[in-house]
Amino acid sequence: MGKFNGHLYPGLYLFSYGLYQATVVFKAMIVNDSLLYPSCSPRNKGIWARLWEISYQSLLKIVTGSILTLYVVFCLDDGMVLMNREIPPRFMYPKEWQHLTMFILLTLSGCVDVTSKNLLPQRCVLLEKGTLTLTFYVLLLLLVSHVQDSTGVELQVHSLLILVVVLLVLVLTMELWAPRVFHLSLMEIFLFLMMGSWLMQAGFILYKPVTGYPWQDDDISDIMFVTTFFCWHAMINALCLLGIYGVSSFWHHCYSPSLKLTGCKEAPYYGSTEGLMHKLLLEVEQPEKDDQALLLPESSP
Repeated sequence: MGKFNGHLYPGLYLFSYGLYQATVVFKAMIVNDSLLYPSCSPRNKGIWARLWEISYQSLLKIVTGSILTLYVVFCLDDGMVLMNREIPPRFMYPKEWQHLTMFILLTLSGCVDVTSKNLLPQRCVLLEKGTLTLTFYVLLLLLVSHVQDSTGVELQVHSLLILVVVLLVLVLTMELWAPRVFHLSLMEIFLFLMMGSWLMQAGFILYKPVTGYPWQDDDISDIMFVTTFFCWHAMINALCLLGIYGVSSFWHHCYSPSLKLTGCKEAPYYGSTEGLMHKLLLEVEQPEKDDQALLLPESSP
């Protein structure tokens, strides 16, 4: 799994996920709407109707995670053996087991998203964000131990990837308390694009160099150019976000002038307890106002 395909396919998924999230967030920004999570599913329909209207983004997480998990399991000739039969026994394929853990977490994150969006009485964004944040905390731990035996170019490539994951973990953690802040959402999208594009670039650097010759660990210029390429990725991804915003703004003003994002009345969500308390207070105040309206005619002369 730690070969070219093992870096290309996860990177392609993360980059595509970032592009999709960029279109959603920019669409909300253009129409001046604070609702970043407009998707919902009806609760008064049958189970087949709910399954038909399941979130495609969550379903893609489950499918991608499951396919990559199966790929890790079957990519080895002798299977995913945990320990050998020697005395004393030793653990086998540590990096493959780490990859397997990463992709299982991706699948579980998709399952939590489906549960929140399609099965719970009301959508819980905090549960979705919390699961995603926990997933990347575990990913960070796995990546730190993943580079213990790496040197030279490979160490530099993975160190820059760890830097992106650290920043992404910080942003996701802040979003637990501020889930509707556009600036944090943009930072999250940019880091997802960086992680995806750099994973794909890592596959070419480590396993399929464009020149046809492997990078040299003892050549300081090769290591320096790894960092230079990383900076180029940062600039290209920033320009990509700018382009998506320009296209989204042009499309909205020219073809969809009346486009508005509306929330779901059947499946409201609350990013914090304040929204829930506000709703409960409104429900308590409404009967009091009705009682006062009934008493007014009786008290009038």
